[in-house]
Amino acid sequence: MSGADTSATRTRHTRQLTLVAAGVCAASAVWADPRNPAGIDWQPIASSLGPAFSMARTETTVGQFQRFASATGLTTLAERQGGGQVYEAGWVKKPGWHWRHPFGGTQAASPDEPAVHVTFDEAQAFCRWAGGHLPTDAQWLEAAYTERRTTPPAPYGRGRTYPFPTGDSAAGAQCLDDCGPAASSRAIRHGAHLMRGHGHARAGSSPVGVNGLHDMGGNAWEWVDEPPGATGTAERRTRGGSWWYGATQMRADHLQSKPADTTVVYIGFRCARQP
Repeated sequence: MSGADTSATRTRHTRQLTLVAAGVCAASAVWADPRNPAGIDWQPIASSLGPAFSMARTETTVGQFQRFASATGLTTLAERQGGGQVYEAGWVKKPGWHWRHPFGGTQAASPDEPAVHVTFDEAQAFCRWAGGHLPTDAQWLEAAYTERRTTPPAPYGRGRTYPFPTGDSAAGAQCLDDCGPAASSRAIRHGAHLMRGHGHARAGSSPVGVNGLHDMGGNAWEWVDEPPGATGTAERRTRGGSWWYGATQMRADHLQSKPADTTVVYIGFRCARQP
């Protein structure tokens, strides 16, 4: 992505992210639990692929990201460039669209909306500040599709792998056309005219899915740390589909990636952490 961005500004932005990722921001101590300054609701996942880990029950919210931005002084790339993007007849920059105003306009996002228009590095920095990290692709897949709770409520069964993060079908997710009529009634777009889709839903407002997680399918694509060790603006994988797509993109075999500095209205993230 391009934009009016001076070398000095980029250097300052990189330094902010580096400091936050290293955990040197003392401001996080003002929150009640210094191990969880963002107030994330963590769901333990008893992994069969390696050590157990926890996954955030919802996508990172505007309210959580606000804590991070206030604690670190971060101004996101989308804010500095004057707006994020959406795909219409090609990629289109939308003035004023960023995590505080995901669809532009004067109305700020509610604290429980998903934080979008966030780059991969900004998402990773948030997760490290919050006591975790962006999930690996393997962690995300296991949490999304294979039920690991000891006694999951119906209709989920322990040890079963499902075709969708919502179970046997995409019903209940925040997606386009394939997920039921509630998706359009839940949608938020703050009056914006959209060429496609209805908008995102409040984090956690859709029915709970596999492993007690919300919106692993639909709502916002989620950055994952794949490929491991990639640096700079190299493409990183996104998982789960979004409100802009139907059910196909919610499946495990659907692969999607974007340059790490992408700031798009339907890409968000959630965090994982080790015990």
